[in-house]
Amino acid sequence: MKHISILTIITFTTLAVSAQKGEDKLAQDKAAIKSMCGCQEVTFEYTETFPADTGYTPKGYHKIVDAIEYVTVAAEDPHRIVLQHLLIADSFVIKHWTEDWQYENQQLLTYAQDNQWKKITLPAAQVKGQWSQKVYGVDDEPRYEGSATWVHTDGRHYWEAASDAPLPRREYTTRKDYNVLHRVNHHEITTTGSIHEQDNKKVVRANGVDKVIVGEKGLNTYNRTGESRCQQAKEWWEQHKSFWAVVRKGWDKIYGESSEINLQKKVNNEPLYKVMSALEEKAFRKELAGAELEKTIAATLQQFSHNTALSLQR
Repeated sequence: MKHISILTIITFTTLAVSAQKGEDKLAQDKAAIKSMCGCQEVTFEYTETFPADTGYTPKGYHKIVDAIEYVTVAAEDPHRIVLQHLLIADSFVIKHWTEDWQYENQQLLTYAQDNQWKKITLPAAQVKGQWSQKVYGVDDEPRYEGSATWVHTDGRHYWEAASDAPLPRREYTTRKDYNVLHRVNHHEITTTGSIHEQDNKKVVRANGVDKVIVGEKGLNTYNRTGESRCQQAKEWWEQHKSFWAVVRKGWDKIYGESSEINLQKKVNNEPLYKVMSALEEKAFRKELAGAELEKTIAATLQQFSHNTALSLQR
């Protein structure tokens, strides 16, 4: 029998303990992400804070209360969890935003400006142990993405990352005085649900130069409520989730093959949400299904993403 040194035994033991700790940490991360699911009462609060220009007057406090949101796991594998938000408003179910969490993801889609996103590759060492959160809009179009480590300490569980984004939905039709929202997103688990806290800067980006016009504070509070209040959203999702799985598959292909995405506001004078709504209705009525549905969705996303890189390959 070969001699095994004490140092070797200690090394193997240390590696085993380290591996176990890594598995435990990964399990904690997944539990934190999935704990944001369920039927929840949501309050959205925003207010502008400190102006960078003394000539700018910050906008006032804005609050939306009494919203009910259902969050569910739309897809999952060992290193990816997709959460789907469904908003219940006036007895209607609205597909809201989507969170795509990926473990040790090196490929991030970063927002440049004016509906243009560019892919960057991060070193493996930089993202070790981290989760990226890619946020999609209502049609699973790109919004913003950041990467950071979930922290579990002193009884707290939180994740925080910075990223650039287009104007938020609450302002993109009413504001033209800035073109980039620099976001610091803080997600933290609470005893009653979770919070999404934001420390944002509204930026004018031109010719590679950023000019901040004002800061903004945001706080979205999610408090768990009775699951029966979300029954309508649960039923809606069961009827429509297969359609949106095909849409995510189409976007994943574009995200995987594109180094740059230029999202078009309209194609043939129609915005993406109207086109996707019509396709969703056809799929629901079984007028479009299978390979033909996939092909139609792929062609639609290709038109709106203005994928010049793919066009040049054809």
